[in-house]
Amino acid sequence: MGKWKLADLGCGGGGAAWGYAQTGQFEITGFDIEEQPHYPFRFVRADMLTLDLSGFDAIHLSAPCERWAQATLGQRRRGKEYPDLITPMRPRLDAAGVPYVMENVTQAPLRPDLELCGCMFGREIDGMQLRRLRRFELSWRPRVRPMAHDHHGPAISICGHGTPAWQRKITGHVPVAKWREVMQIGWLNRAELTEAVPPAYTAFVGGLLVRWLVHEARVLRAAS
Repeated sequence: MGKWKLADLGCGGGGAAWGYAQTGQFEITGFDIEEQPHYPFRFVRADMLTLDLSGFDAIHLSAPCERWAQATLGQRRRGKEYPDLITPMRPRLDAAGVPYVMENVTQAPLRPDLELCGCMFGREIDGMQLRRLRRFELSWRPRVRPMAHDHHGPAISICGHGTPAWQRKITGHVPVAKWREVMQIGWLNRAELTEAVPPAYTAFVGGLLVRWLVHEARVLRAAS
């Protein structure tokens, strides 16, 4: 049996895709409305709202988070508007008829099937912890025991144009090389890292997805 075909929507530089690749079970194609020259797998520039989603075994969606993210709160208060792509994409994903994952910040309108943080995967460097809390909605709704947070050190900030002034008072300036190391993403630049999903998260989610796809394949074989 070959690999399952995974569509990575809103792929950015490929942090999420790298995690799925670690399972060894997916053939990944990334789609983004912007060019992504550093994406490590097959890439197609396309609008997720009009993209043909047929022909895939599973779909991952990382919609833009600026509408809900804490980092853009100031801009939103000043009147800047950001699009909601989760609401129009959910029926499109349902209609595709394959298992899907939606990921975003915890303030986004996603069902909290999973909430993952860097501390859950031991992502730490120089005593600073990656606390990049993200919510995952999984279409097949697996039963997963919640993972405990372990916040024992200062958080490393990976956002905006660098370590903010308030954070520098705690951790000092943290260079991009450290961002890459704690995120386990060695190929992205500063701007791309601020939008990236740590691969550890999607390696974990990818394991759940593989188990579901294997289960579904067994059901189909038994029914044939």
